[in-house]
Amino acid sequence: MAEKRKFKKRFCRYCQGKVEFIDYKDLNQLKFSLSERYKIMPRRLTGNCKKHQEMVSEAIKRARQAAFIPYIVDRKRVIANPFELIK
Repeated sequence: MAEKRKFKKRFCRYCQGKVEFIDYKDLNQLKFSLSERYKIMPRRLTGNCKKHQEMVSEAIKRARQAAFIPYIVDRKRVIANPFELIK
């Protein structure tokens, strides 16, 4: 039989901090749920609970609409750390 893999237990950082609302203008809080290409990371990678993952995705979509976060990153213009642009 195959050996069962042991993974680190993921936890929801928003439940641990008792966050009730995730603001779309707080980019420092949102950048932990974005990949280097500004894609929304899934729950299985971030460890967020369902309630907070829905709030995060809604906040990211609102931040994109308000032009705080870009929709896509240009492949030709590669940036070493794209989160330096977000301040």
